[in-house]
Amino acid sequence: MEEEFFGKLREKILPYFEGVNPCHDISHTERVLNLALAIGEEEGANLEILEVAVLLHDVARKEQDESRGTVCHAGRGGEMAKEILDELGYPLDKIEKVVHCIETHRFRKGNVPESVEAKVLYDSDKLDSIGAIGIGRAFSFSGYLGSHVHFLDLDLTDDEEYGEKDCAYREFLTKLLKVKDKMLTERGRELAEERHDFMVEFFDRINKEVGGEL
Repeated sequence: MEEEFFGKLREKILPYFEGVNPCHDISHTERVLNLALAIGEEEGANLEILEVAVLLHDVARKEQDESRGTVCHAGRGGEMAKEILDELGYPLDKIEKVVHCIETHRFRKGNVPESVEAKVLYDSDKLDSIGAIGIGRAFSFSGYLGSHVHFLDLDLTDDEEYGEKDCAYREFLTKLLKVKDKMLTERGRELAEERHDFMVEFFDRINKEVGGEL
């Protein structure tokens, strides 16, 4: 029954990822799932609730992108997840736990992850934004926007997002440097430290190359 349910759930979610930007496509969900199951096992999470929540956590991401951020994909995603799981006959008590994970995975406006599963989803999602894969995603998104590959000197007082200067280095300086300090699980903190150090080393290197030092 479990295998059948997850097969149906995966079929249900695929249309929501058609045409979404590459940083949040279905491969992002699969990477987050791999991380979440590994971290969740160490943290004693309910792996069934966790897997369902991970698979559904970005179903509203396309709506958020198309609205330029006026729609919150976490809040809207919780609503959509409930509808999808209702249709699949998933138990109501489990739906509520899944929805909590999804609604809190952005950790905005005081909406704090409280369950172990919610904390693991939060950490796993953020971990995919840093390290080698995080660098790859940052460059992919800047290309998606039509931004330049790299700016050595950035005026960070210019808070323009989705513009030609919204390059990978700007993403690193304004957002990715802060991720390691936001982890909620012990294993998440360990992984974040290592991924953080890799990013710092990478952008130090690229700055030296662009500046003609190397």
